[in-house]
Amino acid sequence: SISVHIRYKNTDSSLLVPFSEDLKELTKTFESYHTQRYGFANPGKPLVLEAVVAEAVASSGSVPLHKLKEEPSNATPLPYRKVECFMDGKLRDTGIFRRSDLVFGDVIPGPAIITEPNSTIIVEPEWSASYTEQGSLLMNRVKSKERKAAVGTEKCDPVMLEIFNNLFMSVAEQMGATLENVSHSVNIKERLDFSCALFDGDGNLIANAPHVPVHLGSMSESVQSILSAREGDMSPGDVFVMNNPYNGGTHIPDVTVITPVFEEDEYKKYTGARPVFFVASRGHHQEIG
Repeated sequence: SISVHIRYKNTDSSLLVPFSEDLKELTKTFESYHTQRYGFANPGKPLVLEAVVAEAVASSGSVPLHKLKEEPSNATPLPYRKVECFMDGKLRDTGIFRRSDLVFGDVIPGPAIITEPNSTIIVEPEWSASYTEQGSLLMNRVKSKERKAAVGTEKCDPVMLEIFNNLFMSVAEQMGATLENVSHSVNIKERLDFSCALFDGDGNLIANAPHVPVHLGSMSESVQSILSAREGDMSPGDVFVMNNPYNGGTHIPDVTVITPVFEEDEYKKYTGARPVFFVASRGHHQEIG
């Protein structure tokens, strides 16, 4: 397949689009991709084709898996040594096994430690390790995990906390990537003098991308000032722009764009709905103030 990198003249960001010998079709495809990525296109603006990508794909055939010749033992091997190991909140008698001593079919229940010349494998309680016919160790949970409380109720699940932490941060990072890509300003595109963040319905900071700390430290004050001044008078599609240093702005050239986000059923209402969260971006503009 053949693809081409195309960008608008006097811009830095190119898009990879499928090649076509028909220039009109190629231009139409690029504008469609540009609209999908950035939300707009500039019909009639000169285009620059900066690179051609040719890709060939071929099959190398299947690679047979090496299998051990011995018959499965279906046995539980004995450790060559036992130690006390702290797992799952308490000290436990833990067997130590050499991987070189294992044979096909061996099953090692946890807690256990399996040693190799260059690594150590920990088998935790309620898990087991099986030695397969390919010479691999297959980890299996032998007892279902008991959940004492639902996520977000009595006890915070650290796994779910990390998942949502990364989801929220991803929103702010994608905001920043889009702002950088669509910008024509040297301050934004090259100096990266901008910041993006996500706030809850009360204007408290939830997550931010790793941008400018001085922006992020005061941006929640800007969101809260908008919420205080316009509460009950916000509608889906509203966007608020401010640069007031007395309302959380850093200095006059830093312009903050704040967008309230509503629940899906709230879009049926014109005014009066309370946002569930806010997204905001702040960037440095020249010749202001």
